[in-house]
Formats: sequence, C-alpha cells, structure tokens
Amino acid sequence: MNPVRPRTAVLDSGEVAWDAAVVPADDAGLRGEGCFETILVHGGRPAHVVRLEEHLDRFERSAAALDTPFDRAGWAALSATLVEEVPDGAEAVLRLSLSRSGSGLATVRPLPASVLAGRDGVHVVTLARATVTVADAPWLLGAAKTSSYAVNGAALREAARRGADDALFVDAQGFLLEGPTANLLWHLDGAWHTPVPAGRGVLPGTTLAAVGPAREVLRRPEELLRADGVWLLSSLRGAAAVLSVDGTPLPGDADLTRRLQQVALERPPLH
Repeated sequence: MNPVRPRTAVLDSGEVAWDAAVVPADDAGLRGEGCFETILVHGGRPAHVVRLEEHLDRFERSAAALDTPFDRAGWAALSATLVEEVPDGAEAVLRLSLSRSGSGLATVRPLPASVLAGRDGVHVVTLARATVTVADAPWLLGAAKTSSYAVNGAALREAARRGADDALFVDAQGFLLEGPTANLLWHLDGAWHTPVPAGRGVLPGTTLAAVGPAREVLRRPEELLRADGVWLLSSLRGAAAVLSVDGTPLPGDADLTRRLQQVALERPPLH
C-alpha cells in the first residue's frame, strides 16, 4: 500500500509545502481563538471523507460562535483537493483549522498508530473538570470545537501518567461529562445512554449523532459498572470500547462494539 503523503493547503491560496510557515506570529489561533475539525478519510478513487457535511456544519457553528466569517464552499473544495491522493485502502486524517484572524488551514496526514491501537479498546481514569452549568451563556463556547485544547492535552498526559490510555471528565458533583477528545456512550437495560450535554461544556459529537439516539442522563461513573458495554466515540477511533475505569474492569460486548464501529467509521450499516 502506498503511504499517505502529508499535505498542507491555505484557504483562498492553495497548497503549500507541508512544513511551510503559513500564519503570522500574532495570529489569534496561536492563543486559542480559533476552531477546527478532525475528519477521517478512506482512500480511494474518489476518496471518502467521513461525514464531511456534518463536520462542516459544526465547523460553521464554531466559526459563528467566534464571530468569524465562514466560507463553506471554499472549505469543501479545499478538502476535496487535499484528499484526492489518499491511496485506495489507506486511512488519513483531514484537519481543518480557522482562526479569528482569518487564517484558514487544511492538512492531510497518515492516521497515527495510536489511533489504530485505540480501536482495540482503552483503559480510562476519571478526572475532575470545572463545569459551570449555565443555560444561556454563548460566551463560554460550550458547543464550539475551539483550538483551546490545553486542558484536554494535560488530561491525556495525566491519564498516561496514571497508566491509562484516556480520561473521562466528571463535574464538581461527580457526574460524567465526556473524554478529552470523545463523547461517552453506554448500553444499559436495553437502551443507549450518554451524559447530558446542555450547559455542561459537552461538545456535541458527529460520531455520537451518527450511531443513533441515546438517552441524555446525569450519571456517576459507578453506573458504567452495570452496563453491557461502554464506548468513547470520536471521528478517528470510531467506537473505542472502554475496558476499565480507574482500574476496575468493565463488562464488554464484542458484537455491540463491532456493530457500533461499522457505523462510526461508515462501514456497512448497523442491523
């Protein structure tokens, strides 16, 4: 299989060298005032960008939350150009980034080995995250996928320090929220469940929306011990089964995981 060639392009300008300097030192995105989307690509002729329209929808909402103009047609065209060389049978990562300064960048790179490993399941630890429950506070950017990812990165490093693969955030009352880069889903008593997102800083996920409706509930981590299966849902890993929480093994269902993964990665439909 041919390798995926890393590529970089600038909105309204076109492709540049992969490692080119493309934004000024004072660009707003470098201080976290920006938004982005990370999207899975299946190579082929043509290549398939998984749920591109849904990602562009969220990208546009994030840009609106940052009061930043959004050229949807331009982003769609740029995406199509960048992924056209992804080889048949290969997977790649398409990342779209927009800053409040107006810088728009798109990159394509190979799917990291760590993502592939995560598809086999992850061990997680719970970590506290400050969450202010406010019904109408758009300035908190709770529904925007912003580039302010320092806390998420720190949480993943802390999880690794504790010997885990990933983290689950809980609020001040101990209720489940989400992972640093993924939504939480579990199956219990014949129904799908996910944490309540509204006003709690939980980002609505494109993969969570794709796998079907789930009951939005306030639950603590011990709820997961009774579940048939627990998953972290994200664009690149798809449905990663959670194998343990804070060192306690969780029940698993290989068939449910397989069916979820088919939908999450846009493989044959769930039956």
